[in-house]
Amino acid sequence: MPRIDTAFLFDLDGTLIDSVYQHVLAWKEALDAEGIELSVWRIHRKIGMSGGLFTNMLLRETGLDADEVLLDRLRRRHAEAFHRRSGTVKALPGARELLAHLSEVGIPWAVATSGRIETARPGLDKLGIDPARTPVVTRDEVKYAKPDPDLFLAAADKLGIAIESALVVGDSIWDLLAARRARALGIGLLSGGYGRDELERAGALRVYEDPAELLHHIDEVGARR
Repeated sequence: MPRIDTAFLFDLDGTLIDSVYQHVLAWKEALDAEGIELSVWRIHRKIGMSGGLFTNMLLRETGLDADEVLLDRLRRRHAEAFHRRSGTVKALPGARELLAHLSEVGIPWAVATSGRIETARPGLDKLGIDPARTPVVTRDEVKYAKPDPDLFLAAADKLGIAIESALVVGDSIWDLLAARRARALGIGLLSGGYGRDELERAGALRVYEDPAELLHHIDEVGARR
């Protein structure tokens, strides 16, 4: 069997699919429904975290006390609001082509998302990814999500590769912090709304605009089998 030099572990929202702002608006709707006022830009800065950590941080910023009942209700409202917007979610430029190229040249890849399967499913469908045939790790499967490393460690385990040989591709600082904690190299994409400097400070080895530009420069990250 050929030696595997590289494998790719992809975040989903903002990395492979254009869905960050649908999530932002869905969280805004959920918070508004509970009478919790928070600016949209503050919500955006938390996208990419686990839902539990996300809601804890948002509520801490508002100074409100939150019990588990409220947090569960917020997560449910967010999921419902996101599903109503899921029809506007599209694959990012080059996403399908990038995944097809990796498969064609024999480079393993997996998806690791902080979203639960209920919110991840529309994006996976847009990409033609069947979790029964392609390694996918969602929030439902790990104890802690990003910025903890659990999602990427689990994805590497599903691929049967050492995490140190993986390249983690993500659009947020939370992806890259998780990659560093997992001992993987991080690749940043600007397609989720974070700036180049932010991604580099969080540990990105390289930063590209979107999956299309990453594919165009795939040789720069040593993608080979």
